[in-house]
Amino acid sequence: MEIVFATQNAHKLIEIRKILGKSYTIISLSDIGCFDELDENHDTLEANALQKARFIYQNYHKNCFADDSGMEIDALNGRPGVNSARYAGKDKDMNANIEKVLDEMKGISDRKAQFRTVIALVLDEKEFLFDGVIKGSIINQKRGNNGFGYDPIFIPEGYNQTFAEMTLEEKNKISHRAMAVEKLKEFLN
Repeated sequence: MEIVFATQNAHKLIEIRKILGKSYTIISLSDIGCFDELDENHDTLEANALQKARFIYQNYHKNCFADDSGMEIDALNGRPGVNSARYAGKDKDMNANIEKVLDEMKGISDRKAQFRTVIALVLDEKEFLFDGVIKGSIINQKRGNNGFGYDPIFIPEGYNQTFAEMTLEEKNKISHRAMAVEKLKEFLN
């Protein structure tokens, strides 16, 4: 089965292809000639993911899935949440986003957080949602060089490494995105 993954993020595309394996041909936006910046202007991860998947389905007539993910920190009332990619500004500067979170967390002992992903699938005009959550905590400084986004400051529950210190294979076994993609994969099978 050929299906479009509506993302401009090369890291996500690699992760998803590894998780789904060879059973599916995951094609990118550039493969279908889409170079548009897909809007994410809603207040929920679900609405943002659906907006992107619907755009591709309606404009390119391809079965498609899209995701939206967010870091939700208890002590920050769920922030950065749906605004995770643009937390420090419209430039989507992940180093600036991380620094803003670390600055806001100074002196806070409650470090509980979770990564949450929602995947929206538009398949033959029908819409489906899948989600994944991994709980963990925010550390005081960046550690590791792998991954992307908030990975250098997030340690999943039961582990002593950040996502950025794990290999892609280790992260893909436990991540929020992996959980959501596994639900997608089960549905497609």
